[in-house]
Amino acid sequence: MYKWLMIALAALAGCAADPAKKRPFLLGADISMLSRMEELAAVFKDDGRPGDLIEILKNHGGNCFRLRLFVNPDYRNAVVQDLPYTLKLARRIKEANAKLLLDLHYSDTWADPGKQIKPKAWKDLDFPALVNQVQDYTAEVMAAFKSEGILPEMVQVGNEITPGFLWPEGRLDGGSEEEKQKQWRRFAALLKAGIAGVRKPLDEKESVQIVIHIDQGARWETTEWFFTNLEKQEVDFDIIGLSFYPWWHGTMADLRENLHKTAARFQKDIFVVETAYPWRGRDEKWKDTETMAWPISPEGQRDFLAELIRTVRQTPDGRGLGVQWWYPEAIPTEGLFVWNNGGTALFDPEGNALPAVQAFENH
Repeated sequence: MYKWLMIALAALAGCAADPAKKRPFLLGADISMLSRMEELAAVFKDDGRPGDLIEILKNHGGNCFRLRLFVNPDYRNAVVQDLPYTLKLARRIKEANAKLLLDLHYSDTWADPGKQIKPKAWKDLDFPALVNQVQDYTAEVMAAFKSEGILPEMVQVGNEITPGFLWPEGRLDGGSEEEKQKQWRRFAALLKAGIAGVRKPLDEKESVQIVIHIDQGARWETTEWFFTNLEKQEVDFDIIGLSFYPWWHGTMADLRENLHKTAARFQKDIFVVETAYPWRGRDEKWKDTETMAWPISPEGQRDFLAELIRTVRQTPDGRGLGVQWWYPEAIPTEGLFVWNNGGTALFDPEGNALPAVQAFENH
């Protein structure tokens, strides 16, 4: 009897020690434009009362926020996130006792599946010099965050890098089998340089998790292809990051299938680091009723987010790490173009919080 009691107690202790059982589910948003929006007099409100957007989302259950960083942005429209800008906004996140996910674009402008443009200052570097530059730049960025006492908990090495990054050297665009293997070797060398740069300034007591982020979060075939090749290249990272925009990527059922298969196959935590759904508007890309299964309304947006959170939380073995909304602060603002004219924001044109913020509360 005593033997079986001790076995049971040991099993319970093991469950209690499992970080996946204890850690908080990460909810929040990419708020990279917040400071610029505030400069242009945008005001955000909750129940009609003006307030700090970070605190508003935090009061509704938000506990993690993402910020992007460009190398040398041109400061046009939304491309303003240089290092000083990002450090200042990161401090606000940390002072709110929230976690920080830093998104390194390795470009002077938007990096996504359609473009991964190498920074202009790096364009004449040969490949070995480019690899060194990626590591040195990343280490300098991390050293700056460390010196400010605001190290991010997680860092994305690249943004939606399904087709590679730092084109043309790091591009993955097919060809013969020999060409594909060469492309993966070069891409992995650049990726490993970025990862090494993240870790270089850290001491033994400091830990930053590495996120590798692709788009097409509802497509198992793409996810399997990409991360199987990373395994072959022995890329060392911690978290699989996915984007999930239903009008581009598929249904909630598709996402659920991908989460389950990815968790089983790769045994890594999975973070939906970008998502959105419209609360108004009738864009052509939003007409597919199978993927756009929720009403385009404030309540439909809320229900989409609530179902998404449930879906990620139900990832097997506690591997669903969290959900980040894309650009919640995108309210119409004079002098600025905002994505979808604010139709996928979490605030209405007057800056009032929409019902979707309530979905954060019930996680």
